[in-house]
Amino acid sequence: MLEIKYVPTICPYCGVGCGINLVVRNGKIIGVEPYKRHPVNEGKVCPKGNFGYEFINREDRLKTPLIKENGEFREASWDEALDLVASKLKEVSSDDPNKIGFYACARSPNENIYITQKLARVACGTQNVDHCARICHGPTVAGLATTFGSGAMTNGFDSIKESDYIFCIGTNSMEAHPLFARKIIQARKKGAKVVVADPRFTPTAKIADEYVEFKTGTDVALINAMIKVIIDNNLQDKEFIEKRTRGYEELKKCTQKYTLEMASEITGIKEEVIKHLAIEYASADKAAIVYSLGITEHSHGADNVMSTANLAMLTGNIGREGTGVNPLRGQNNVQGACDMGALPTDYVGYRKVQDEKTTQWFNDYYSGYGYEVNLPAEPGLTLVEMMNAAHDGDLKVLYIHGEDPVLSDADIKHTKEALNNLEMLIVQECFLTDTAQCADVVLPAAGWGEQEGTFTNGERRVQCLHKAQEPPGDAWIDWKIMEEIAVRMGVPRPLFHYDSAEEIFDEIRQCAPIMAGMNRERLDTPEALHWPCLSEDDPCKPLMYEDSFKTPDGLGVFQVIEHTGPVETPDDEYPLILTTTRVLFHYHAAMTRRCETLSNEVKTGFIEINTKDAAERGIINNEVVRAFSRRGEIAVPARITDDIKPGIVNIPMHFAECAANVLTNSDSFDPKSKMVELKACAIQIEKFEDDFDIKKDIYNNGTDISIEAEDISTTTVRKEVI
Repeated sequence: MLEIKYVPTICPYCGVGCGINLVVRNGKIIGVEPYKRHPVNEGKVCPKGNFGYEFINREDRLKTPLIKENGEFREASWDEALDLVASKLKEVSSDDPNKIGFYACARSPNENIYITQKLARVACGTQNVDHCARICHGPTVAGLATTFGSGAMTNGFDSIKESDYIFCIGTNSMEAHPLFARKIIQARKKGAKVVVADPRFTPTAKIADEYVEFKTGTDVALINAMIKVIIDNNLQDKEFIEKRTRGYEELKKCTQKYTLEMASEITGIKEEVIKHLAIEYASADKAAIVYSLGITEHSHGADNVMSTANLAMLTGNIGREGTGVNPLRGQNNVQGACDMGALPTDYVGYRKVQDEKTTQWFNDYYSGYGYEVNLPAEPGLTLVEMMNAAHDGDLKVLYIHGEDPVLSDADIKHTKEALNNLEMLIVQECFLTDTAQCADVVLPAAGWGEQEGTFTNGERRVQCLHKAQEPPGDAWIDWKIMEEIAVRMGVPRPLFHYDSAEEIFDEIRQCAPIMAGMNRERLDTPEALHWPCLSEDDPCKPLMYEDSFKTPDGLGVFQVIEHTGPVETPDDEYPLILTTTRVLFHYHAAMTRRCETLSNEVKTGFIEINTKDAAERGIINNEVVRAFSRRGEIAVPARITDDIKPGIVNIPMHFAECAANVLTNSDSFDPKSKMVELKACAIQIEKFEDDFDIKKDIYNNGTDISIEAEDISTTTVRKEVI
């Protein structure tokens, strides 16, 4: 009998959190229909939302545990795999819990992420737990927590439609967050002015009223100069500064040196343009700042973020609809992963590890049935520090839940060396990713559409997911896997046993006051709920800081920030600056490259080179070139364009066969957030003068993705947005 049903859920790609309906036939997902009533996307979807379901029933899904012996994987039973993992974790944690590290999955439901950090802390006794926000929005968490008291978007998505002036910096929303970009377009139609500052003339820049081209990594100099112009022209909001902030005089003193002449030299923007930007932003009644990874993925990422906060507070553009500082989250649940305590500094709900009373509260809460938890009130290692510790031999076991650092980390060679240096690498995944191929044990997990739970989008909206099909083969739900590991390590089962994802969320509500009012009945609606939601009668509005900030004294804190710029600067040997991006049709490789429709749109990577830089090197469009840095080299097709500033080149990060992160720099990172500098490193590009087979060897880069010659030589890239 043919049975077709719709199952409402949330898109598994970017942090916008669009509502969709999974079309299920005879128990299998076969398509997607937009959720017409959903307030985020209003029945619209981007290409990833429309065709991104295609990965879920691929034949290469992991269906049984794998154990590596003599360099080769063999299938194993769950009992064998779980016993092996648990015995190793117990052995190392008994000796030194700091020798174990955990990566949580920012694409997984909140409930799985919460249990990941609970397994790390309760069963293993380590604070070494982190996730990929460290290399995307770690600076947002650190920077906005320092200035505003909370590291999240200050306004709801719809707030942007009330703006008079929208300043987009370091974000290409039309490709990375298309349904938020739709709201920007709606605001523009209502009369808002849209300004985009970016080293590339992106699809987002092409819909703007004004485009400002500037040098990668010079955001602080630009914003400090804007602040000086605003103060010099007496355009600051004096009442807001006096009543709602502290540190203004120190900010004023710092920014006085950032003259238009100085800022122009640093940024490459004309003096009159910087002045014009500052005056227009300050003169608007409701001005909003929108940013993403172009701001954060720097060795001074937290400084960039705090500079945006300085600018907003200076002009009183906080706490009102149409204003605010609006970071756009890259992954579907990266906000949730931060909320759930997958951070070495924070428990669930941003309760601080370093606070002894807080750590004791969690020790008491997690103890019971004759089992005692005794966590230290000291932060653990970040994701970057864990990988460095593994490389140096100071970390023995790494448990990676649904992340792929072999593709996403800076300096992939360093990452592979670190993983190979571990005593055991455990990977819990849906596919045999590049990282899973390095593992000693692979645990097959249920994927999106195969489990219940919640995602939290970039505006702090916590939304329900619904199960549409069963996991394939012998794959398990993530939190069930971790329950069995904890029990085998000697933790009493009642401390890790739940009958449903809803039961896990009830525990989250007890641990995180910012979510205390989120019962299932209130959550399971199209509108869902935004945190903070302190009680069951709290309206849980998306707008924050209407009356006060979340700092101890309720005041926003201006930060004194100096321009430092990228650690690596161009020289004679490496004269170009590389930046990295996403493209409209792709996400992380494990998902969209397994979606035939999306993969057919952009089959492989490319390097964008300015026409002038290409001509100097004799490079023609679509030619495979050699790109190399101090860390490695790749062969990659060239895309010649005037849409990127001379001296800067760009590579999408999705493609393992020409991986941008072979080139990027892991040696330099932000001291405030431990972000590595993914958005700026020095490279060189050369023509190949040798045989094509040599090109192909470099191009494939040791991956299992085969690229035919005709694919390389004829690759073109669609730039229009659907």
